[in-house]
Order: sequence, then structure tokens, then C-alpha cells
Amino acid sequence: MYEFYFEKLEVWKNARTLNKDVYLLTSKFPKEELFAIVSQLRRATSSISANIAEGMSRETSKEKKRFLNIAYASAMEVISFLTLSLDLEFLNEVKYRDIRSKIEHITNQLRALSKTV
Repeated sequence: MYEFYFEKLEVWKNARTLNKDVYLLTSKFPKEELFAIVSQLRRATSSISANIAEGMSRETSKEKKRFLNIAYASAMEVISFLTLSLDLEFLNEVKYRDIRSKIEHITNQLRALSKTV
């Protein structure tokens, strides 16, 4: 099977793993949060990998950077909702730090990739 360019990128692979982690984590959140924090967290996390894929498929460097910036901003949104989830005790400090360190790694990768585009 053909592998697209974005699928070869470590940052996309890491974002894909983050998607899975967040889906599994939020499956344990209170059911009344399904259409609130859970939905927002899942959408923002999915946006990271989706924007990497879309951006790296664009023709110009300017377009690529725009989508990488959107992916970065989505990562910031995830951190904000994770912090809220921690404050509301939907997750513990250990899980929060684990997911947050993954996001920090991804954002560093996004910045580095943006500089090379």
C-alpha cells in the first residue's frame, strides 16, 4: 500500500498516538461531559493530525505553514481542556503530565517542521 508523505512524518505519527490516548482517556470521563469537554478534546486532538496531513499536502510553503500553525493552535486548545479536566478531577496529575508531555513534544516537532518547510 502506498504511504503518503505526511504518514512518514514522526510528528504525524505522534499526533495519531495522541488521538488514541485522548479517546481512551475521555471514554472514562463523566457521561454528562460527552457533548462538552469530551467532544472538544477529541475534536481538537483530531485537528492536530488532520491539519498536519492537509498542510503537508498543500503546494506552497506558505500554505503548509498555515496548516502547521493551525495544528499548533489545536494543541494549545487540547492543553487548555486537559487543564480544565484536571481542575475538575476528571483525570489525575500523572495522566495529565503524561499527555501534556506528549503535546509539548508534538508542538516542538511542529515548530521544527514549520522552519524547514
